Amino acid sequence: MPKVRVYFHPDSRAVDAGSGQTLMQAAVDAGIPEIAADCGGLMSCATCHVYIAPAWQARVGEAPSEEANMLDFVAAERRPESRLSCQIVLTPTLDGLEVSLPASQY
Repeated sequence: MPKVRVYFHPDSRAVDAGSGQTLMQAAVDAGIPEIAADCGGLMSCATCHVYIAPAWQARVGEAPSEEANMLDFVAAERRPESRLSCQIVLTPTLDGLEVSLPASQY
């Protein structure tokens, strides 16, 4: 079962996820209100924007073109480590993943 650490200033929370579950769904199920997930994971709202910790960027990978286009509409600063959590499928290789939330989301 992958575990993810979600940072939102000044706190953080460990989130347990089922393998194959998206990071967005795991965060919503864990009661993290800072991930609004307004579209329910359909990649049409960008309210699940996260920043991937540098040590994890290679394992998570870059955003595919459709996701990269949606990241153009995020309310917070878009960075090279920006991803939509609805598009990150958690697997055992992502156990220990660390992400932070843009300040505008909390």
